[in-house]
Amino acid sequence: MNAFEFLEHRADIKFRAYGNTPGKVFENVALAVSNYLGEGEKIGPRKCKTIEVFGQDNESLLYNFVDELIYLLEVEKFVVSKAEVTLRGYNLKADIYGDDSKNYEIKQIKSATYAEIYMKKVKAKSGEHWEAQMVLDV
Repeated sequence: MNAFEFLEHRADIKFRAYGNTPGKVFENVALAVSNYLGEGEKIGPRKCKTIEVFGQDNESLLYNFVDELIYLLEVEKFVVSKAEVTLRGYNLKADIYGDDSKNYEIKQIKSATYAEIYMKKVKAKSGEHWEAQMVLDV
């Protein structure tokens, strides 16, 4: 199973992330965002920040997590490389690794969206896994 994949979308960026647990899905969401921002260039995990986000359900937690990654880029000029996520219900705590955005040519993301968003457990021939999908406004 791949960590994430980009899907066709007319004007924005749509992706799906996978994992054996909800926490792993969030970690792979961070990888997808990093991959898009750096256009596939490996962003170094030179610094670490700890964030906490909350949601009412899986989708709002996913939205708030990605929104926080965008905030870190826009306000603190910190671009994500990877995340180590701990979940307790709809409370997420993550160590976010990354670097100063000035060290890379970074694409921009205007915002996270609720368009086509979901996070759920999926049954497949290979077994059960979790997946999340969302669209980023670029």
